[in-house]
This record gives sequence, C-alpha cells and structure tokens, in this order.
Amino acid sequence: MKSPTFKQKFQYWFDNYMSRGSGAMLTGLFVLSALIIFVAAALVKLTNTAPDGASFLEVAWMSLLRTLDSGTMGGDTGNPFFLFMMLVVTFGGVFVVSALIGIINNSIEDKMDELRKGRSVVLENDHTVILGWTPQVFTVISELILANESRKSGAVIVVLADQDKVEMEDAISERIPDTKNTKVICRSGSPIDLTDLEIASPHNARSIIILAEGADPDTHIIKSVLAITNNPNRHAEPYHIITQIRDPKNMDVVKMLSAKDTVQPILTNELIARVVAQTSRQSGLSLVYTELMNFGGDEIYFKQEPSLSGKTYGEALLAYETSTLMGIRKADGTVAMSPAMDTRIESGDQIFALAEDDDKINLSGFSSIPVEESLIQIHGNTSNPNPERALILGWNRSGATIIRELDNYVAKGSQVTVVSDIYELDKQIRLESGKLKNQKIVLQEGDIRDRDLLEKLEAAEYDHVIVLAYSHLEPQEADAITLVTLLHLRDIAERDETPFSIVSEMLDLRNRELAEAAKVDDFIVSEHLISLMMAQLSENAELLGVFTDIFDPEGAEIYLKPISNYVVTGQPVNFYTVTEAARRRGETALGYRLISESHNAEKSYGVHTNPKKSEKVAFTASDKLIVIAED
Repeated sequence: MKSPTFKQKFQYWFDNYMSRGSGAMLTGLFVLSALIIFVAAALVKLTNTAPDGASFLEVAWMSLLRTLDSGTMGGDTGNPFFLFMMLVVTFGGVFVVSALIGIINNSIEDKMDELRKGRSVVLENDHTVILGWTPQVFTVISELILANESRKSGAVIVVLADQDKVEMEDAISERIPDTKNTKVICRSGSPIDLTDLEIASPHNARSIIILAEGADPDTHIIKSVLAITNNPNRHAEPYHIITQIRDPKNMDVVKMLSAKDTVQPILTNELIARVVAQTSRQSGLSLVYTELMNFGGDEIYFKQEPSLSGKTYGEALLAYETSTLMGIRKADGTVAMSPAMDTRIESGDQIFALAEDDDKINLSGFSSIPVEESLIQIHGNTSNPNPERALILGWNRSGATIIRELDNYVAKGSQVTVVSDIYELDKQIRLESGKLKNQKIVLQEGDIRDRDLLEKLEAAEYDHVIVLAYSHLEPQEADAITLVTLLHLRDIAERDETPFSIVSEMLDLRNRELAEAAKVDDFIVSEHLISLMMAQLSENAELLGVFTDIFDPEGAEIYLKPISNYVVTGQPVNFYTVTEAARRRGETALGYRLISESHNAEKSYGVHTNPKKSEKVAFTASDKLIVIAED
C-alpha cells in the first residue's frame, strides 16, 4: 500500500482538528494570529527597520493593533520594509477577524438552535412531569395550574415530547394564556429514550403523567414506564406514575412493572364505556362526574377525624356544614363509598369528603341538627323499572362494553338498536358483547348523518340515544360526523314532546363548545374525563380507590333521583333535611340539580355539589337529588 504524502497527513490532521468544534477553531485562530504577529515583529527587528528604534515587544504590539483594526495602518510612516510587513500583518488580521466573526456567529446560532430544540436538562425538584403530546395535555396542564394555586412557592410542570419545543410552548401559550403561579417548561425528546428522559429530571419529580400517543399507544406507555422504573439512574423511593391503557390485556403487564413503584393505569375504553352507559340513563350525570374530578370547584379529600371514632357513618353524615361526607377509608387502605349507615368509624380510619379545600373539612359543632321532619317524604316512588329502548348511533371499540354495561342496569325485556356503516359489525358485536341477560340487540346498517334514516328510526321514541365517535377515522372527521348527527337529533327532540336523553362522545376536546352549541345536555369528551382523572391522581394517589369505586357497577354508584321522593317540593328546605331523608334510605346525598338551570353553563347546568347544609332551597318536582346509592 502506498504511503500517504505529507499533504494527505496534514489534511487528515486538519480535518480531525476542525471537527472538534468552535473551541478548536478559536484556538487555531489564536495560534495563527500569534504566529503572524511575532514573525512580522521578528523580521522587522532583525532588519532594523522598526521606527524610532522600537523594541521587539513594541513592534509586536503595533502588529497586534493592525491585526485587530486594519485602519490603524493608515497612519504608518517609515522604512518601506516595515510598511510592507505591517501591510502583511493587516491582511492577515483581516482574514483572522473575518474568520473569528464567522465562528462566533455560527457558535451563537448553534447555541440558539440547541436552546430552541429544548435539549438542556431541567434543574427542578418536586415538579410534575408530563411525557407525550396529545390534546389531553392542555386539560392536564389547566387542571394542575388550578391545583397549584394553593402552593405559595409556586410549582413547575415539565412537558417532554417528541415535538418542537417552540411549537409546544406556542400551543400552550395560546390555549392557556395565564399559568398563574405555575411555570411550564417544554423539552424535546422521546419519552422512551433513556438519554432524552433525563432531560426532564424524572428522578426529582413528585409525579409523572404519561399520555397515550402513537399508532400503538399501549406499547408506547409500557416502554415509557420501563424507561422510568428500570432506569439505571433511578432512586430507591417509589415513583408515582399515572397513565392510561386501552387494552385490558396489557393491564397485567403494567402491574408487573409497578412492583416497586406506584403505577396507576386507567383502563380508558372500559371507563368511558361505563360512564357512557350510566350517563345515557341519567341526564346530568356526566356533569356530576366532571364536577367531582376537576379542580375548579370542590374536591375529594381524606381526613382522620378522631372525634368521630366510635360513631356510625350515618351519624357522621350530618356532622359537617360545609363538607359532604362520601365514605370511609379503613385503616388497611380499603375504600368504602357510602357504606351501610350503621358502619362504625374506628380508630385509624379516615373519612373522605367533598370540600372546597382540605382545611375546610371541619365539624359543624351543632348540638342540635336543624332537620325539618315535616318536610321529609316517608314514602317515595318504588315502582318496578320498565324495559328500556336504547339507540346507539356509530361504533367504536367501546361499543360492546357499553352494551354489556347497559345490561347491568336495564330491566328484562329491554332492547338496544345499533346503527352503523362499519363492515361486518354484527360479527364483532356477537363476539365482544357476550351473553346478555336483560336486553336484545337489533343491528341496522346506515349513515348516522342521514336525516331520513333518523326519521325512519323514530329516534324520539327511544329512552336513550348514544352517539359514538368513529375511532377508525381522523378525530376531526369523526367529531364532524358526531356533530351533524347531534344537530339532527336535537332538531327532532325540539319537535317532539317525548323527552329522551342524548349522550355523545367527542374525540377532540376543542369540539366541546360546538357540542354545547348543539344544545346537548349530556356529552362525553372521552379524553377530557381521563385527563381530569389523571390530573387528580397526580396530586393524590389515594384517590384511585375512590374513582374505581365510583365507576364500578358493583356496589354503590352515583344516581340522580327525583327530589320529590325525599322531601316536600315547593317549600324552602335546608340540605340537612335532604341529607337526613337520603340517610333513612341508606343513601348519601352529594347535592342536587335544578332543572331550571339545566341550560345555564355559568351555573354548571344546574348541578350543585356539596351545598351548604343550612341554606334553604325551594325545589320543584322535576329537580333531581344527587345521591350515592346501591340502585
């Protein structure tokens, strides 16, 4: 093999040296400048052409000045050789300074690009980390901002996603212009990459929320959880991770990963299906769920109340004026929402209640509870439930679960009609719905936007109408179909005197306002409710047991029942009396819904949770009482 020439060796060395970056280039320019200056000074001194017998250092100083400022040479006089050398130095300086400016400019641009990419490590502690970027991020951030208002020192939210940092910041600023005392920091990187994950400082965070994104969200979630829990830099303390899973089969995998940590996965599809099934039968229930889960009003808090030790749950219900008791968490951690009224509160137990803040859960101290016995209805409506007819328009992965959930609530002889244009839907329904006890399924193919089809279906003759979003389509396209269908249904409802409930499912939270414009009393924004729940759990991991109990079809659940079954209507009555009336039925009263305010968004569509118990309200026969009950 032919030996490389000196030129080739020098070029190879020079290429390697320049590849070291801006620091190496600046060092090279410094050495080149010094070489030009000192060589010129030496030649001038050796030829004795220096003006006025200047020393070597003085000549070097003059050369340095001409290197930095080419205009300095304009005033030079003396020996022609001296002038020539100063000209050489000046030309060399022009080259060096030009190169120096270029290097500095490129270095600044590179640094700006690096900052724009958001690759610097976040130096924060006790912050909340959000991994991933979906429309959910805006709801989660908004709720965390409300939760952090009580933090005097402020709070920090760090968002790490495989997105452009500036674009994320702009989107957040546009959707959430006022972050109050919360600082939101965005960083670019992959949540499943160990190196990128370090940018968000997850090991110093108080909680980590992982959003489901990508074509296979469950796989993305599992990899992200692994990147945190199996990280070589992990700390010994358990991590608090909140996320969501779509396929029930993947829940076991996530539970295996949470052996050492507190990993709280929400089974998205099943939860949404349960909420849709429950709210389709009770107008206003989705609004109650939203009130319970957001940070905008009253929230659920745990408290140990030694003075209640030995008392029954029923006695404790009337012990609070500005808080509403919901249940007991036993000393072993088990949660009992609205347990039997004779359940004893033992030492070490905690109560959990709806309250404005945790420091607002205070005993009223009343020696005599102002219950108005004459206003309590002793006998309510106990008629047997009638078979129901439900209409499902559209279809997605939650449809079969909704049908199964409805079967737990409806009376025998009920019917559910499914209308969709999905190919071979009948096989999917038979495979996934399972054996039903109380209802039969009728399937019809068609475009749910077709007004003629809706008229032929006689939608107004159904007790409940559920509009599901087509999840196989793009979110905006699917929501557009839902909105058109809703407009037709509401127009049909306005022309028909028979009341029927409509529950819709939206894929994008931004379409919520459009759904409201369609005068939909009850609507479900799938990811919105999940986002609210994740934000709540990130602040208090203990709430998972309560949320699980709320949505579990077994045991006590939330219902809206006629207020006339509990108290006399048309006369002012305080909520102590209402609470006592519900207690005598083995139920826990959470609040009420005034039908006169059902279209008023500013008054939460008439939903009032945790009312002050001493205040009086004159109810009408159409108003509803919000209770936790067995059925």
